[in-house]
Amino acid sequence: MKRHLSPVMAKAMSLFLLGLVRVLTGAQARWYGCPPKAEQRIYFANHQSHADLVMIWAALPQELRSITRPIAAKDYWTKTPLRQWITTAVFNAVYVDRERKDGEDPLQPLADALQSGDSIVLFPEGTRGNAEEPQPFKSGLYSLAQRFPEVVLVPAWIDNVQRVMPKGEVVPVPILCSVTFGAPVRLEAGEERRAFLDRARLAVMALRDI
Repeated sequence: MKRHLSPVMAKAMSLFLLGLVRVLTGAQARWYGCPPKAEQRIYFANHQSHADLVMIWAALPQELRSITRPIAAKDYWTKTPLRQWITTAVFNAVYVDRERKDGEDPLQPLADALQSGDSIVLFPEGTRGNAEEPQPFKSGLYSLAQRFPEVVLVPAWIDNVQRVMPKGEVVPVPILCSVTFGAPVRLEAGEERRAFLDRARLAVMALRDI
C-alpha cells in the first residue's frame, strides 16, 4: 500500500492545485503563432513571481503538462519538505542552483532533461523582476539553443500573476491571469549571443498586448 501512496497523493495534489490555480487566476492559455503541439519545446517567459512556474504548468493542456518540466530555483523550492515534494512529485521540476559552484555547469540539469526528450519551461531573466518589461535575458537560453537546435523555442508572456501573490504577501488574491504563447523563434546560423537574446526578449514582450 505504501508503494502506491506517493503517486496517489501526487495525483490528488495535482488535481487540487490545478483547480485552485484555475479558480484564482482562470489560467487562460492563448496560443498565437503556434498550436499546443506535443513536440519537444523550450517555453521561455517573463518572470515576476514564484507563481509563474505554477501558472504555466496550469495553462498547458494535460498532454503537454505531462511532458513539460518547469525550471525551479533549488534554494527556494527545496526550502521546506512540502515545497520540495510538490515540485518533485507534482511538477516534476528541474532544479537549478542559483549559486554557481566552481567546476559545475549550471545548465547541466536542463541539458539532461532535454537530452531525455522532455520539454522545459525556462525564465531567461534568471531572477524575478518588478518592472513592466523583462530584465535582459541571461545566456542560458542561447547556450541551450546552440546545444539542442532541434528543440522548438516558444516565447510566452505571463500576465497579471504577480498581482495574485504580491511580494511579501501569503494570501493569494483572485485575479484573472493569462499565458500567451507566441510564434517559435530560432537561433540563426552565426547569430551572436546578445543579438539572439535581445530578439528572444522582444518576442516575449510582443505578446503583452495581444
